[in-house]
Amino acid sequence: MKILVVEDDRKVAGFIEQGLKEEGHVVDVAPDGDEATMLAHVYEYDIILLDVVLPKKNGFQVAAELRREGRTTPILMLTSRDATEDVVRGLDSGADDYLAKPFKFEELLARIRALGRRGGAERMDTLAFGPVTMDRLKHRAEVDGHALDLTPKEFQLLEHFLLHPDEVVKRTTLLEKVWDMHFDPESNVVDVHVGNLRRKLQAAAGEPLIATVRGVGFSLRSEK
Repeated sequence: MKILVVEDDRKVAGFIEQGLKEEGHVVDVAPDGDEATMLAHVYEYDIILLDVVLPKKNGFQVAAELRREGRTTPILMLTSRDATEDVVRGLDSGADDYLAKPFKFEELLARIRALGRRGGAERMDTLAFGPVTMDRLKHRAEVDGHALDLTPKEFQLLEHFLLHPDEVVKRTTLLEKVWDMHFDPESNVVDVHVGNLRRKLQAAAGEPLIATVRGVGFSLRSEK
């Protein structure tokens, strides 16, 4: 998933960012409320992890503003303020869940998975198209029952293609969903990684599964 972490404590933000990236997520970090709302306007996030006590604009204000605009991205508030009135205020502001600091990282991951599943079909734990299947919880992908040896980025790319089969996926969309906001959009990294994934899929399936749509992007297709 693409996750926005809003946290002004650099040490805490770095800890969360590193842990989420190790789990295969794409992570952006905002140090204050103003940057958080700006990023939420520019990028499409799957989940926002939102601290309450922030410079410029607090977490309650950020959540309320995003909800007033009709943005439905799940919000998990992270804060040391766990008094009942703060929990109620956070949920009333538009947060979907509340986790008090300090917390165990395993619990954070469990809360993220639970919020992700609320998103409907796109949050299914198992994806399938043609001969390809993916278990998102076990981080395993197969072709006709045979496991694929994929890098983390290849897994994320395949996940996005499986969420949008037979659709043309733009390079810019893949950059946004699979790489973070700091990545150079002029780089050919998308083509390189998609090329590697395409070769692995074709070797396993015996047919080309990812087609290049010249000048636009790529599409996952299958004859099976």
